[in-house]
Amino acid sequence: MRRSGRNSRGYFDDELTKRRIDWKECIDIGSVPRHVGDGSGSLLQDDLQACLDGKNQWPPSDVAPGFREDVNEYFDACAKLSDEIATLMIEGLASMVSDSSNVELGGSVEDGTTLSFSARTFLNRTKMKHSSYLRMNHYPPCQSDVMPPPLLGISRHTDAGFLTVLLQDDDCHSLQVLIGSNIKEEGTWVTVEPTPGALTINTGDMAQVFSGGIFRAPPHRVVTSSKDRYSAPFFYNPGYDEMIGMSDIVIGNEKQKYLPILWGYFRALRFAGDLTDWGVDEIQIEHFELNDEDETRPISRHVEKQKIFQEKANFEDPFDVGVYQELLTA
Repeated sequence: MRRSGRNSRGYFDDELTKRRIDWKECIDIGSVPRHVGDGSGSLLQDDLQACLDGKNQWPPSDVAPGFREDVNEYFDACAKLSDEIATLMIEGLASMVSDSSNVELGGSVEDGTTLSFSARTFLNRTKMKHSSYLRMNHYPPCQSDVMPPPLLGISRHTDAGFLTVLLQDDDCHSLQVLIGSNIKEEGTWVTVEPTPGALTINTGDMAQVFSGGIFRAPPHRVVTSSKDRYSAPFFYNPGYDEMIGMSDIVIGNEKQKYLPILWGYFRALRFAGDLTDWGVDEIQIEHFELNDEDETRPISRHVEKQKIFQEKANFEDPFDVGVYQELLTA
C-alpha cells in the first residue's frame, strides 16, 4: 500500500518538504468522488473510486481490524466540522469588512446569511466536492548524537488547502509556529502545546488567497524529539476544479494580492514536490502574487502552466507525476 507517482494516497516514509526529506512515516486517506457509486462519498465504498489524488489504499482487515471503519467515522466528523469552521471563517470575514455595499448580501451575521451569493456557492461547492485528506503521522524518536540538527520532522512550510483540523500528541510537543515574521525579520519559533481533548485549527494558503491576505497561513514546522510522536491532520481542501481568487466580500476593501489559483494544479504540484526532487522550488502562493510596486515584474510561469494543466488534466483520473514532468519542470 505504498504510494507512488500515480497515487498520492497510501503509506510513505520518504516525503520531501521544500526538497528536504522529512523524519516521519505516514498514511494518507482522502475523499472520494460524491457522484460515484451511491453518491454518499463514504470511504467505505471507495475501492474503485479514483480522483486526481489517486485512490485509497487500506491495510488488510485481518491486519488492522476496524481500522477502515474508524477512519471513515473520524474523516466524516472532520469534514463536517471543517464545513462549519469554513462557514464561520467566511461569515467572520464579511463582518470584518466595513463597506460591503458592492456585494449582494442578505440576512444578518447573527443568522449566518450575510454572505454574497458567490461566497455561499463557494461554501456549497466545497462542501459537496472537497478534495480533503486525512494524514496519520508517526515521527520516530531521533537521537541527536545519531542524527544531528538541523534534521526536522517536517521543514518550514504552510498548509496548501483552506484549513487544517489537527489532532496533536498530548505527550510530545514538537509542532512549532513562526510568530512575528516579515520581510525584514525572521520571527520566533513558538511551540504549539496542545490542550488535552481539543483540536488545533490552522488556516491554509487557499484561505489566505480567498481573503485577500486577511487570513494568514502561518509557517510552521515539526522538530525532532527523543520520543515517538503521533498526529492526525485533516486537510480541508477545495474541489480540484475550483479557481481560488479573492472573494467579492473583500473586493473594494483590500487590494488584490494574488492572481486566481486552480486548486487541482496547485495540489498536483505540491504532491510532485513531496514525492520528487527535480531541482524545482516547491509551488507557493507567492508565485501568483501581484506586485503593484514593480510593474516590470514578469507574471509567474505558473499562471500559464495552470491553464495548460486545466486543459489537459482529467480531475477524475489519478495525477501522474511522470506524465506531467515536462510541464512541471519547464
